[in-house]
Amino acid sequence: MLFNHKEKQMNPSTKDEIKGTVHEVKGKVKETAGKVTNNPNLQAEGNAEKNTGKVEKKIGQIETVFEK
Repeated sequence: MLFNHKEKQMNPSTKDEIKGTVHEVKGKVKETAGKVTNNPNLQAEGNAEKNTGKVEKKIGQIETVFEK
């Protein structure tokens, strides 16, 4: 069944928050995998990606405040 209504576009701030959460989770997984496998490079890469995700998420939250 087709719908004729327009779908609401996602706000850029919401997209940033989602991307940030995804990077944060991926980073945690990599960091944990690095610890388990005793791979400091993977652990550091995961930590960096996790921190990047936190920053991205915070940017999205700040943008949300300014959109109102």
